[in-house]
Amino acid sequence: MQTFDLSKDGLRALNSSLHALKGQTNMTAWEVINPKGAHAIAAGVDAPVEITVRGSTGYYCAGMNKQASIFIKGSAGPGVAENMMSGKVVIDGDASQYAGATGRGGLLVIKGNASSRCGISMKGIEIVVHGNIGHMSCFMAQSGSVVVLGDAGEALGDSLYEARLFVRGKVKSLGADCIEKEMRPEHYALVEDLLRRGEADHKAKPEQFRRYGSARKLYNFNIDNAAAY
Repeated sequence: MQTFDLSKDGLRALNSSLHALKGQTNMTAWEVINPKGAHAIAAGVDAPVEITVRGSTGYYCAGMNKQASIFIKGSAGPGVAENMMSGKVVIDGDASQYAGATGRGGLLVIKGNASSRCGISMKGIEIVVHGNIGHMSCFMAQSGSVVVLGDAGEALGDSLYEARLFVRGKVKSLGADCIEKEMRPEHYALVEDLLRRGEADHKAKPEQFRRYGSARKLYNFNIDNAAAY
Protein backbone atom coordinates (compact mmCIF):
# COMPACT_ATOMS: atom_id res chain seq x y z
CA MET A 1 0.00 0.00 0.00
CA GLN A 2 1.38 3.38 -1.09
CA THR A 3 0.09 6.03 1.34
CA PHE A 4 0.13 9.60 0.12
CA ASP A 5 -0.58 12.51 2.48
CA LEU A 6 -2.01 15.21 0.25
CA SER A 7 -1.66 17.92 2.90
CA LYS A 8 2.11 17.37 3.03
CA ASP A 9 3.15 16.37 -0.46
CA GLY A 10 0.63 18.21 -2.63
CA LEU A 11 -1.66 17.35 -5.53
CA ARG A 12 0.91 17.74 -8.30
CA ALA A 13 3.22 15.17 -6.74
CA LEU A 14 0.36 12.70 -6.31
CA ASN A 15 -0.90 12.94 -9.86
CA SER A 16 2.61 12.88 -11.29
CA SER A 17 3.28 9.64 -9.41
CA LEU A 18 0.03 8.12 -10.61
CA HIS A 19 0.61 9.21 -14.22
CA ALA A 20 4.02 7.54 -14.15
CA LEU A 21 2.36 4.14 -13.63
CA LYS A 22 2.31 2.87 -17.20
CA GLY A 23 1.15 -0.64 -18.04
CA GLN A 24 1.81 -3.30 -15.41
CA THR A 25 3.13 -2.13 -12.04
CA ASN A 26 3.81 -3.63 -8.64
CA MET A 27 2.46 -0.45 -7.00
CA THR A 28 -1.15 -1.51 -7.35
CA ALA A 29 -2.67 -0.18 -4.10
CA TRP A 30 -2.70 3.52 -3.22
CA GLU A 31 -4.21 5.40 -0.30
CA VAL A 32 -4.72 9.17 -0.33
CA ILE A 33 -5.22 10.79 3.08
CA ASN A 34 -6.14 14.37 4.00
CA PRO A 35 -7.73 15.22 0.63
CA LYS A 36 -9.63 18.13 2.24
CA GLY A 37 -11.75 18.76 -0.86
CA ALA A 38 -8.79 19.21 -3.23
CA HIS A 39 -9.59 19.34 -6.95
CA ALA A 40 -8.58 16.85 -9.68
CA ILE A 41 -7.42 14.12 -7.31
CA ALA A 42 -6.37 11.04 -9.30
CA ALA A 43 -7.37 12.65 -12.59
CA GLY A 44 -5.99 11.09 -15.76
CA VAL A 45 -4.89 7.77 -14.25
CA ASP A 46 -4.13 5.10 -16.85
CA ALA A 47 -3.07 1.97 -14.96
CA PRO A 48 -4.77 -1.08 -13.40
CA VAL A 49 -4.41 0.15 -9.82
CA GLU A 50 -6.70 0.61 -6.82
CA ILE A 51 -6.85 4.07 -5.24
CA THR A 52 -8.68 4.83 -2.00
CA VAL A 53 -9.30 8.49 -1.17
CA ARG A 54 -10.09 8.85 2.52
CA GLY A 55 -12.27 11.93 2.60
CA SER A 56 -14.31 14.22 0.37
CA THR A 57 -12.98 15.64 -2.87
CA GLY A 58 -13.38 18.77 -4.99
CA TYR A 59 -13.83 19.19 -8.73
CA TYR A 60 -13.06 16.47 -11.29
CA CYS A 61 -11.83 13.69 -9.02
CA ALA A 62 -11.09 10.60 -11.13
CA GLY A 63 -11.65 12.56 -14.31
CA MET A 64 -10.57 10.77 -17.51
CA ASN A 65 -10.02 7.59 -15.50
CA LYS A 66 -8.76 4.61 -17.46
CA GLN A 67 -8.31 1.13 -15.94
CA ALA A 68 -8.11 2.23 -12.29
CA SER A 69 -10.55 1.42 -9.49
CA ILE A 70 -11.02 4.56 -7.39
CA PHE A 71 -12.89 4.57 -4.08
CA ILE A 72 -13.92 7.87 -2.50
CA LYS A 73 -14.64 7.49 1.22
CA GLY A 74 -16.68 10.68 1.36
CA SER A 75 -18.56 12.89 -1.07
CA ALA A 76 -17.37 14.23 -4.42
CA GLY A 77 -17.52 17.69 -5.95
CA PRO A 78 -18.64 18.60 -9.48
CA GLY A 79 -17.52 16.53 -12.44
CA VAL A 80 -16.44 13.35 -10.65
CA ALA A 81 -15.42 10.69 -13.20
CA GLU A 82 -15.89 13.20 -16.01
CA ASN A 83 -14.94 11.68 -19.38
CA MET A 84 -14.08 8.34 -17.74
CA MET A 85 -12.89 5.77 -20.27
CA SER A 86 -12.82 2.53 -18.25
CA GLY A 87 -12.32 1.19 -14.75
CA LYS A 88 -14.53 1.91 -11.76
CA VAL A 89 -15.26 4.84 -9.46
CA VAL A 90 -17.22 4.27 -6.23
CA ILE A 91 -18.39 7.16 -4.03
CA ASP A 92 -19.57 6.37 -0.52
CA GLY A 93 -21.33 9.73 -0.12
CA ASP A 94 -23.05 12.18 -2.45
CA ALA A 95 -21.92 13.56 -5.81
CA SER A 96 -22.29 17.16 -6.94
CA GLN A 97 -23.22 18.36 -10.43
CA TYR A 98 -22.53 16.55 -13.72
CA ALA A 99 -21.17 13.33 -12.25
CA GLY A 100 -19.97 11.05 -15.03
CA ALA A 101 -20.40 13.73 -17.69
CA THR A 102 -19.29 12.66 -21.20
CA GLY A 103 -18.14 9.32 -19.76
CA ARG A 104 -17.22 6.80 -22.46
CA GLY A 105 -16.85 3.62 -20.42
CA GLY A 106 -16.39 2.08 -17.01
CA LEU A 107 -18.71 2.03 -14.01
CA LEU A 108 -19.58 4.93 -11.69
CA VAL A 109 -21.32 4.04 -8.42
CA ILE A 110 -22.78 6.77 -6.20
CA LYS A 111 -24.01 5.38 -2.88
CA GLY A 112 -25.66 8.66 -1.89
CA ASN A 113 -27.48 11.19 -4.08
CA ALA A 114 -26.34 12.85 -7.28
CA SER A 115 -27.03 16.50 -8.01
CA SER A 116 -28.14 18.05 -11.29
CA ARG A 117 -26.97 16.96 -14.74
CA CYS A 118 -25.77 13.52 -13.71
CA GLY A 119 -24.62 11.65 -16.80
CA ILE A 120 -24.99 14.52 -19.26
CA SER A 121 -23.71 13.71 -22.74
CA MET A 122 -22.64 10.26 -21.57
CA LYS A 123 -21.18 8.10 -24.31
CA GLY A 124 -21.02 4.59 -22.93
CA ILE A 125 -20.43 4.89 -19.19
CA GLU A 126 -22.62 2.92 -16.77
CA ILE A 127 -23.89 4.76 -13.68
CA VAL A 128 -25.62 3.35 -10.59
CA VAL A 129 -27.05 5.83 -8.08
CA HIS A 130 -28.34 4.44 -4.80
CA GLY A 131 -30.22 7.67 -3.99
CA ASN A 132 -31.81 10.41 -6.10
CA ILE A 133 -30.60 12.38 -9.11
CA GLY A 134 -31.21 16.07 -9.82
CA HIS A 135 -32.72 18.02 -12.70
CA MET A 136 -31.53 17.76 -16.31
CA SER A 137 -29.80 14.45 -15.67
CA CYS A 138 -28.77 12.52 -18.80
CA PHE A 139 -29.23 15.58 -21.00
CA MET A 140 -28.11 14.61 -24.53
CA ALA A 141 -26.98 11.22 -23.24
CA GLN A 142 -25.82 9.23 -26.25
CA SER A 143 -25.17 5.68 -25.03
CA GLY A 144 -24.65 3.71 -21.84
CA SER A 145 -26.97 2.99 -18.92
CA VAL A 146 -28.11 4.75 -15.75
CA VAL A 147 -29.82 2.94 -12.86
CA VAL A 148 -31.40 5.14 -10.17
CA LEU A 149 -32.82 3.54 -7.04
CA GLY A 150 -34.42 6.77 -5.85
CA ASP A 151 -36.20 9.61 -7.65
CA ALA A 152 -35.26 11.76 -10.65
CA GLY A 153 -35.65 15.53 -10.93
CA GLU A 154 -37.08 17.66 -13.71
CA ALA A 155 -36.36 17.15 -17.42
CA LEU A 156 -34.87 13.67 -17.18
CA GLY A 157 -33.25 12.62 -20.45
CA ASP A 158 -33.82 15.89 -22.29
CA SER A 159 -32.73 15.57 -25.95
CA LEU A 160 -31.77 11.95 -25.30
CA TYR A 161 -30.12 9.76 -27.94
CA GLU A 162 -29.75 6.03 -27.21
CA ALA A 163 -28.77 5.82 -23.55
CA ARG A 164 -30.93 3.59 -21.37
CA LEU A 165 -32.39 5.07 -18.19
CA PHE A 166 -33.91 2.99 -15.38
CA VAL A 167 -35.57 4.68 -12.39
CA ARG A 168 -37.20 2.94 -9.45
CA GLY A 169 -38.74 6.02 -7.83
CA LYS A 170 -40.70 9.00 -9.12
CA VAL A 171 -39.67 11.12 -12.10
CA LYS A 172 -40.63 14.77 -11.64
CA SER A 173 -40.78 15.35 -15.40
CA LEU A 174 -39.34 14.03 -18.64
CA GLY A 175 -37.28 16.21 -20.95
CA ALA A 176 -37.88 16.79 -24.65
CA ASP A 177 -38.13 13.56 -26.66
CA CYS A 178 -37.76 11.31 -23.59
CA ILE A 179 -40.55 8.77 -23.05
CA GLU A 180 -41.26 5.76 -20.88
CA LYS A 181 -40.62 2.47 -22.65
CA GLU A 182 -41.43 -1.17 -22.09
CA MET A 183 -39.20 -3.26 -19.85
CA ARG A 184 -38.25 -6.39 -21.79
CA PRO A 185 -36.31 -9.45 -20.55
CA GLU A 186 -32.98 -8.07 -21.72
CA HIS A 187 -33.58 -4.89 -19.72
CA TYR A 188 -34.36 -6.82 -16.53
CA ALA A 189 -31.12 -8.73 -17.06
CA LEU A 190 -29.17 -5.49 -17.60
CA VAL A 191 -30.58 -3.88 -14.46
CA GLU A 192 -29.88 -7.02 -12.44
CA ASP A 193 -26.25 -6.99 -13.58
CA LEU A 194 -25.80 -3.29 -12.82
CA LEU A 195 -27.41 -3.61 -9.39
CA ARG A 196 -24.99 -6.42 -8.59
CA ARG A 197 -21.92 -4.59 -9.84
CA GLY A 198 -23.13 -1.36 -8.26
CA GLU A 199 -23.43 -3.02 -4.84
CA ALA A 200 -27.17 -2.34 -4.74
CA ASP A 201 -28.69 -5.77 -5.41
CA HIS A 202 -29.65 -6.06 -1.73
CA LYS A 203 -31.62 -2.80 -1.98
CA ALA A 204 -33.75 -3.26 -5.09
CA LYS A 205 -35.05 -5.75 -7.64
CA PRO A 206 -35.12 -5.27 -11.43
CA GLU A 207 -38.92 -5.60 -11.48
CA GLN A 208 -39.21 -2.36 -9.49
CA PHE A 209 -37.72 -0.18 -12.26
CA ARG A 210 -39.21 1.70 -15.19
CA ARG A 211 -37.30 2.28 -18.40
CA TYR A 212 -36.99 5.63 -20.19
CA GLY A 213 -35.50 6.29 -23.60
CA SER A 214 -35.61 8.43 -26.70
CA ALA A 215 -38.75 8.85 -28.80
CA ARG A 216 -36.32 9.44 -31.70
CA LYS A 217 -38.21 12.43 -33.05
CA LEU A 218 -35.57 15.11 -32.50
CA TYR A 219 -32.15 13.81 -33.47
CA ASN A 220 -33.38 12.55 -36.86
CA PHE A 221 -35.02 15.47 -38.63
CA ASN A 222 -38.54 14.78 -39.84
CA ILE A 223 -40.53 17.56 -41.50
CA ASP A 224 -43.69 16.25 -39.83
CA ASN A 225 -42.11 17.12 -36.46
CA ALA A 226 -40.69 20.50 -37.47
CA ALA A 227 -42.65 22.32 -34.79
CA ALA A 228 -40.86 20.32 -32.10
CA TYR A 229 -37.36 21.48 -33.05
